[in-house]
Amino acid sequence: MSEIPARAAGPRRTPDEIVWQSSPPGSIYDYIKVAAFSIGPDGTVDQWSERAERLFGVCAEDVVGRDPVEAFVPPRLRGQGHRKLAEILDGREWTGIVPFRLPARQDPAARGTTLGEGPDPIAADKGPGGAEGGSGGAGSASGCLPAREGVAEIYVMPTRTEDGDPAAVCIAVDVRTLHGVETDLAASQAIFGQSPFGFVLFGTDLRIRRVNERFASVFGRPAAKHQGLGAGDYLVPAQRDRLEAALRHVLEKGGALNDLSLTGTPPGESQPRHWSLDLYRVHSGTGRPLGVAALATDVTRRQAAAREAASARRNLALLNEAGSRIGNSLDLETTARELLDVAVPGFCDLASVDLYQALLLGDEQAPGMADGSAELRRVAFASAVSDVLPFLRQRQGGGAAPGTGGPARPVPPVSTPPPPRTESPAATLRESPAEVSPEERMREWSASPAGPFTVGRPSAPGEGRRERGRPWYGYGPGPEEARRHGAGAGSVDVGAVHRYPSDSPRARVLRTARPELLPGTDGDLVQSTLAVPMVAHDKVVGLAQFARTKGSEPFGERDRSVATELATRAAVFIDNARLYRREHERALLLQRSLLPPGEPEAAGLDIACRYLPGNEATEVGGDWFDVIELPGHRTALVVGDVMGRGLRAAAAMGELRTAVRTLALLDLEPAEVLSHLDEIAQGLGSPQQTTRAARQDQDTDLAEVYLATCVYAVYDSVTRRCTFANAGHLPPVLLEPSGAHRPALLLDVPPGMPLGVGGEPFEEVTVELPEGALLALYTDGLVESRHQPLDEGLLAFRNALTDPGRSLEDICDQVLRRLDTHHGEDDIALLMARVQGLPEENVGDWTLPRDPQSVGKARDYTREQLAGWDLEALADTTELLVSELVTNALRYGDGEIRLRLLLDRSLVCEVWDEGLVQPRRRRAKDTDEGGRGLQLVGLLAASWGSRRTPHGKTVWFELGLPDGESSGVDATEALLSLF
Repeated sequence: MSEIPARAAGPRRTPDEIVWQSSPPGSIYDYIKVAAFSIGPDGTVDQWSERAERLFGVCAEDVVGRDPVEAFVPPRLRGQGHRKLAEILDGREWTGIVPFRLPARQDPAARGTTLGEGPDPIAADKGPGGAEGGSGGAGSASGCLPAREGVAEIYVMPTRTEDGDPAAVCIAVDVRTLHGVETDLAASQAIFGQSPFGFVLFGTDLRIRRVNERFASVFGRPAAKHQGLGAGDYLVPAQRDRLEAALRHVLEKGGALNDLSLTGTPPGESQPRHWSLDLYRVHSGTGRPLGVAALATDVTRRQAAAREAASARRNLALLNEAGSRIGNSLDLETTARELLDVAVPGFCDLASVDLYQALLLGDEQAPGMADGSAELRRVAFASAVSDVLPFLRQRQGGGAAPGTGGPARPVPPVSTPPPPRTESPAATLRESPAEVSPEERMREWSASPAGPFTVGRPSAPGEGRRERGRPWYGYGPGPEEARRHGAGAGSVDVGAVHRYPSDSPRARVLRTARPELLPGTDGDLVQSTLAVPMVAHDKVVGLAQFARTKGSEPFGERDRSVATELATRAAVFIDNARLYRREHERALLLQRSLLPPGEPEAAGLDIACRYLPGNEATEVGGDWFDVIELPGHRTALVVGDVMGRGLRAAAAMGELRTAVRTLALLDLEPAEVLSHLDEIAQGLGSPQQTTRAARQDQDTDLAEVYLATCVYAVYDSVTRRCTFANAGHLPPVLLEPSGAHRPALLLDVPPGMPLGVGGEPFEEVTVELPEGALLALYTDGLVESRHQPLDEGLLAFRNALTDPGRSLEDICDQVLRRLDTHHGEDDIALLMARVQGLPEENVGDWTLPRDPQSVGKARDYTREQLAGWDLEALADTTELLVSELVTNALRYGDGEIRLRLLLDRSLVCEVWDEGLVQPRRRRAKDTDEGGRGLQLVGLLAASWGSRRTPHGKTVWFELGLPDGESSGVDATEALLSLF
């Protein structure tokens, strides 16, 4: 490259008009800028080339005619500079490094002029008064470029002018440019020779111009041997086309392209490698494109690690989902289905759960559990595919596929390209192998709209992917293995009971509690099955099986760990559900055993009752009801609710019910019964203490508090009066006979404190019930639930009681239908009674004076009344017993005597007096003349007893009617037995 300097006096020309390039483009002069200028005889610059303008950044008109030392050399070096210049003008050549300083000057872009126009930059560099070294910062603010210093290598050649005067021609090169070129060459050499990454330089013809040693070592040939090769020499056609398209794009557009993924197999290797390429266009110094550079990074391990990390994340997400979805209920079958909902299709294509039948029935030591051959029950099965295997087995023939009920439809040839695949979620989560098997093609075709079956989506409107109760023919061993080793895992209906022989692989899994990978068989859709024992609390409770179909990714060690974790988690919840179900059944059995058996009967009342336990998701509650027959054709009606759930609540309910019956038979008043029950409830959860004071002083943390609500009512069929006492329970409901068009009434019974609180007395309320009225006692489960407040439930209950004339059974059913009784949140107890008072003609009532003659009158009244009731067969026995009771009243009682005979389902005789001393039965000696009256009553009567009244006591006995169930005792035999 050469140039002709321009004289200042000549016309202004552009650089393109004075630069003649004789070297080809891309030469070294594109990077090393060489400038020329000349010095005249007077020691000033007389010629300044265009290159010098670009190198030094000063126009010719600003330099020509000036002293170069004064213009460019820093002040501290100007003395030495003048001496050198003098030597040069004396004819001496000189080459050396010269520091220079460019003064601050006006920015041509800022002033809108071309280079070389405007004010003198050297003059502008002088401060006020023409002094040099003026502030460059101020100049910068006005559009001036700041001063800078540099180093140039200058070659000075003496010459002479046309007149023979000494002059000099100078050639200058910027040393910084040389250093930059050296650095660039070192960097380029480092990339090609030392970089651990593969580097390839493609020419504009997309052929390789140069590669580094790293790239050459990967493909097993020297670097020089790669020159002239193309992308097709390394990659398969599909990958080649992608790379060439990317190279053309970068070459034409000029932008960089990052992270281009390519796959290829280097020579001598069997496994493909993955590379990530960064492409960018390279240019010459003049900006002309030279080709495309590619930096290749081997990301095979990174992708493998990414796949491993993605698999680990999927497994972690799967386990996290399992933690949130499995075990949300205490239902055994629901928990098993939750396991399969998580596993299919996220982990496998088919899955099933078998549980030991003996454990489900409560037998934990059943024979066969030790060797894995005990009976199992299939509790759940799930599949992400549907009916494909029977079709596959029939693809060679035209017969009916098992389980399809019709001829098999034709299958397209394996060589036929399948339609675009609608992948199941399982295929989405796992990488499919590069080779597509015939079974996979079958699945692809089946999944497409043109296929005959549905894979991974409902096969009919409203039908889910789960096949409940249907056999899966391809899940498990084939026919031969099934014959030798038992039924396959998928050939068992949900709910069916089956077993595996002791020498089968699945029995071995149950026996050893270790998972095993079972390969599929030829002709089956299943590729492999993971048989995993379900272990909970160191006990094998069943077997979980996870299967993947052919074409899916095989199970690995990580999958085995995930399957074990899933099965273990589900096993714990299933075992908890099993234990809960067992406790629930025992508590329910205990509770039912404590409820009245059959339909209760009572004098003067029609009784109907309902009891609905909560569902299996809730523990057994402590609701109870009872109907207790009392002397004098009276009846005690009881409804209560122990707060809490479970076996302890049922046991506490049993204790309270027993206590109620005991206290009721003592014929205590309702308020007294509840007071005694309150003390009993306080002692239920306490440690063994003998006194009330000791129970009050004990640490409350050591006692389990039992609270209960209860309503206790005593109904007298003679007076139709009912006395109520309430311990925190819901009020009774009364529907009057004329209330068909009016809602039922809530009886105003003062609600006392619940049983177990203590310290508060209970009040009694006596209500005379109309003939034909309906009385309802109930627990809160009937009128209150999570979705129904108590007030709304009470109103709905009252509105449900509309027709008092209907049968009680129909009324109970109507109430349960109209109210929200299927919530299962709590037990429901309902006791309904229709009032039917004892008719007046069935009551005989007489008052006797305290006179010995009253004994005879009592016998006469009795005989006459029995004759009126056609009960002459009981006259002798009744007269004898009445005379005994009246005699005792005359001898040991006070006040007037009252005799009452009551006829209902039995004959009851009552003798009233004002004495407070209760009769006590004793055994008379052989020599005693008396003392055998109560013994006689006990022998002849079906039952007898005494109770306190507000004004004394009542002694009574009961006789069975001749045509009743009770059989009378011969009076003569009874009298003789006393002696």
